[in-house]
Amino acid sequence: MAKEVYSASEAAQALGISLDTLRRWDREGRIAVERDGANRRIVRAAELDRLLGRDSAHLTARNRFPGTVTEVKVDGLMAQVELLVTAPVRVVALVTRDAVEELGLRPGASATAIVKSTSVMVER
Repeated sequence: MAKEVYSASEAAQALGISLDTLRRWDREGRIAVERDGANRRIVRAAELDRLLGRDSAHLTARNRFPGTVTEVKVDGLMAQVELLVTAPVRVVALVTRDAVEELGLRPGASATAIVKSTSVMVER
């Protein structure tokens, strides 16, 4: 049976990041953490699944970059969405205006850039 709750170090290892990065993401609100009785950070399995893109089983892309929307520029039917995936790395995607509205993309929102072949998709 899979675990429901992971320690901060277990979560960082599963995400492929350092413990310091996990702590920074917590402070920045990029990851939802809770505290146990001893005030240690714990991460629920559902949050790890969200960050690892496991909640979108219909997409098979392996290159998923969870991040935070830093800018959205809408012009007519198209929009440009910029995600900060890991400082200083950013991903810029051109999507439809409808997609921006449907996904509720706005600065500060969490989103995942999905790179498959030559296409970049955004999910939330």
